[in-house]
Amino acid sequence: MSGLPTFLDPPPAPSHAAPPRVFLPEGRGAARPPLRRLILQLVLYLLTAATTFSAGVVGWEPLVLGVDADVAGGLAEHGVRGLVYMAAVLAVLTAHEAGHFLAALFHRIPATLPFFLPVPVLLTGTLGAVIGMEGSRATRRELFDIAVAGPLAGLAVALPLLWAGLSSAEPAEECLFALPLVGQWMLAAARPELAGGGAAAAIAPNALFMAGWVGLLVTGLNMIPMSQLDGGHVIYALFGDRSKWLARTLLLASMAAIILTGRTNWTLMVVLVTLLGVDHPPVYDEGPPLGPLRTALGLASLAIPVLTFMPQPLLID
Repeated sequence: MSGLPTFLDPPPAPSHAAPPRVFLPEGRGAARPPLRRLILQLVLYLLTAATTFSAGVVGWEPLVLGVDADVAGGLAEHGVRGLVYMAAVLAVLTAHEAGHFLAALFHRIPATLPFFLPVPVLLTGTLGAVIGMEGSRATRRELFDIAVAGPLAGLAVALPLLWAGLSSAEPAEECLFALPLVGQWMLAAARPELAGGGAAAAIAPNALFMAGWVGLLVTGLNMIPMSQLDGGHVIYALFGDRSKWLARTLLLASMAAIILTGRTNWTLMVVLVTLLGVDHPPVYDEGPPLGPLRTALGLASLAIPVLTFMPQPLLID
């Protein structure tokens, strides 16, 4: 599973003057989003519902929809599991993108409704979701609010789902899905008899566990502090142009880790970040400083990828 930036910012115009802020997020202004885009967003949402439902039915196996997977054969026995997983994972993704969108709406920054990302591989059925936003029109304070709102909203749904999934999980000899650090803590609290295996959890995956697991993976990935990921927006809001040194250092460290360990899980992600640009583009107007509360929250949010990201999500040798 690979992640994509939550925001799709165009490069800022060469002018140093801040443009007049006359554009409003969808639903607030006279101009409505193009019908073709709304249709595309609806189709992507329905396709994501179909692929996540299918992933739940087949039991989150690395199968390709319509090629290896017998979804129809499992409907009678596992249809409810598929529906629960579909509803839960869509709730996590919707909460995450709603956090971004509502914060953009509050600050009157142009933003789109989310584009959900279905994948035919039934391991998860989705790559998450993205929104488009003209982030270059935001001040650093507004950019911070919009960036941090999504991960916090997504975690507010994903963490209870993961807890419920761990609490109700059946024991198993092994599990394909690694646990992030916060998941290991939750397992130790909810099921101490199954804890002690580090990132490996001796549980059988269920719908709620998998929805929470996907939510944590997507959140941790998006909060990596580089480029135009959520974490990249946060460090730019915190440190301004100096954030590029943190982003560049992290990218080089990621490349070194891939080379030294031989684990290529995130090679595609590193390539995409490199192509998109590791440095965060500047905003037109720096605006007022973040203030102590936002600064403290921003610094604390840098722990999110440490707690939720899994360098090796699948426990495959």
